Amino acid sequence: MPEKKTKEIDKKEFPPIKKMGKEKIAKFFARLSQADPTPETELQFNNDFTLLVAVVLSAQATDSGVNKATKALFEAADNPESMVALGEVKIRDTIKTIGLYRNKAKNVYALSKQLLTDHKGQIPQTRDALMTLAGVGRKTANVVMNVAFGQATFAVDTHVFRLANRTGLAIGHNVLEVEKGLEARVPEPYRLHAHHWLILHGRYICLARKPKCALCPVANLCNYTSKEK
Repeated sequence: MPEKKTKEIDKKEFPPIKKMGKEKIAKFFARLSQADPTPETELQFNNDFTLLVAVVLSAQATDSGVNKATKALFEAADNPESMVALGEVKIRDTIKTIGLYRNKAKNVYALSKQLLTDHKGQIPQTRDALMTLAGVGRKTANVVMNVAFGQATFAVDTHVFRLANRTGLAIGHNVLEVEKGLEARVPEPYRLHAHHWLILHGRYICLARKPKCALCPVANLCNYTSKEK
């Protein structure tokens, strides 16, 4: 099942915003870093394989909902061999509380078989190789590369897409444009953790309908013109 594509930019939701300057970008991430020096994914996992499965399952689902389902799944199978042995039906029954669970179960089973057949049971470390696996799109590959292998990738979900456009951090009409913008504009030493800071900030502060601007540590750096008081 392919990942859900973030919709193209809505001019009403994201009116024209001035790009954030380089100095502001550095200050922006310095403040987020100070508040949370080592941000982590909220998905629960035991190893690289369970991370991959959790990220695949998280498409169009909340992290908390995925965590509830994967607790039992990963107790039963935490590697490709045991996941294949578990079988598609049992995978499906274990994750049925997650949206689109039927297709996701097919993908988890299929990617587990692919890992055994094509990669000797190991998780590939390149984006191209990861994206050959069932259910793995660019965003999932970027998350795995970042969390499992410490690569400075920029996974653009709905939170990052919204935040990047709203603040002027990286303006783009689609997720790939935003990803490329972040890749070009986020400086060291903030690149490794950048997408996690943005995801968490978008999830808890820079909300879609009513951003909590009064609580935002980077509000005076943001180019959003309709700040909430």
